[in-house]
Amino acid sequence: VRLQVQNVEKPLYRGTFHCFQSIIKQESAFGLYKGIGSPMMGLTFINALVFGVQGNTLRALGKDTPLNQFLAGSAAGAIQCVICCPMELAKTRMQLQGTGEYKLKTKNYKNSLDCLIKIYQKEGLRGINRGMVSTFIRETPSFGFYFLTYDCMTRYLGCEAEDSYVIPKLLFSGGMSGIVSWLSTYPMDVIKSRLQADGVGGVTQYNGILDCVRKSYHEEGWRVFTRGLTSTLLRAFPVNAATFATVTVFLMYMKSEDDLPECEPVIHQPSSL
Repeated sequence: VRLQVQNVEKPLYRGTFHCFQSIIKQESAFGLYKGIGSPMMGLTFINALVFGVQGNTLRALGKDTPLNQFLAGSAAGAIQCVICCPMELAKTRMQLQGTGEYKLKTKNYKNSLDCLIKIYQKEGLRGINRGMVSTFIRETPSFGFYFLTYDCMTRYLGCEAEDSYVIPKLLFSGGMSGIVSWLSTYPMDVIKSRLQADGVGGVTQYNGILDCVRKSYHEEGWRVFTRGLTSTLLRAFPVNAATFATVTVFLMYMKSEDDLPECEPVIHQPSSL
């Protein structure tokens, strides 16, 4: 977020590693966890919603094909925006608060919940849903590629429930799914971050998505749409490896232990997985 929205004329960070060093030096290690309350509150519901919607949509479509995998994932991505957008708004505002300060003398927001409450009091529902359209444009195809890549990877690697290497294969498939999904829509994530950060400090720069794209490109060139990509991909692999592997193994365990036909794996494989 900090790399995505920093001022190009007076940049605070030269890159991912320098940003990491600067935060620890200026704000202590706790600075790396600014805004953590928002994901902690929302990610459980988001993942439950995403995997639930994707699985049920795939069953409703009837046939397990690459296109249906993409459509089911896209439907899941679109629906979870309702939670994702306010959560990321609070996270962005908290992460930008007190940039470069070891101890904040004055805080606009005490925590993520306080942040959302104050935004609502000042701007109403429209303020809480700032960046909703850009979030929708980012998440819908992104989750389509997310589930499609995982399906293709697990098939290619031959993931079988009896395979002694099934866990490493699932971790690798999940990690690659995360990378592909982020690469597919990353420029829109930059725009979303800038729109949600817009107005911090009382200065508003953008009138909407197209205006943000136009001004960002005019001021910084095409490279602006790759700002923060390295740190995003470094995060994406382990996070999504753990997420997909955990969900798949849990559903496999539930099916084998309780023999519940409704607890089929989210990714319908022709194999025993």
